[in-house]
Formats: sequence, structure tokens, C-alpha cells
Amino acid sequence: MSTRTENFVFEKDIQWESPAPGVTRQIMGYDGQIMLVKVKFDEGAVGSMHEHFHSQVTYVESGEFEFTIGGVTKIVKAGDCCYKEPSIPHGAVCLKAGMLIDVFSPSRQDFLKK
Repeated sequence: MSTRTENFVFEKDIQWESPAPGVTRQIMGYDGQIMLVKVKFDEGAVGSMHEHFHSQVTYVESGEFEFTIGGVTKIVKAGDCCYKEPSIPHGAVCLKAGMLIDVFSPSRQDFLKK
């Protein structure tokens, strides 16, 4: 298992994986301290409620999502952002197909284990 990516990461070289129905992701740049992941959602796909010890910031590149973070639910659209502090329950439902850009600190080692 690699502990970091190369300095340049090209989308065409990264496999998409499917962690849930209607959801695919590409793990882009990372080292032990930070990770960037692109996540595509089909309309109606669900990112189930979960929590983890990582800090997470999500940028909505496209689409529309209903996010629940710590019991508060809001709709976010392209250009919006949300922050999930460590160990707070969060999840999302995709209202209009789109893509999220997730940044984690530290990196999600569980995403790298195959």
C-alpha cells in the first residue's frame, strides 16, 4: 500500500470504484495527512449515515444534495460546501445527479486497503 501519491495525478489513470449503489469514487492525491476524493452520485443515490475520526470538507462541484450533519438537514447545490467535524454522524441523499469533492484529514487509510 502506497503512503502517498505522485506529485501529479491524472484522472484518466485512476480507477473508479463503487462503494455503494449509484455512487462511484476516484481517490486522487493523498499522503498520511490529507486526501482528496471525487465522488459521483446518481440521482436518488444515498451516502448512508456514518461517522469517522477524520475531519472532512465537502465541496459540491455539481448536482444537488440533501445533507444531514449532526442531526441538521440542509440542501446544498453546486458551489456550496459543508464541513463535518470528527466523529459527527453525517450522510447525504442525491436529489440531482452530481459530483462531490471530499477532502479528509488525516487521509482515509480504510479507502486504500484492498
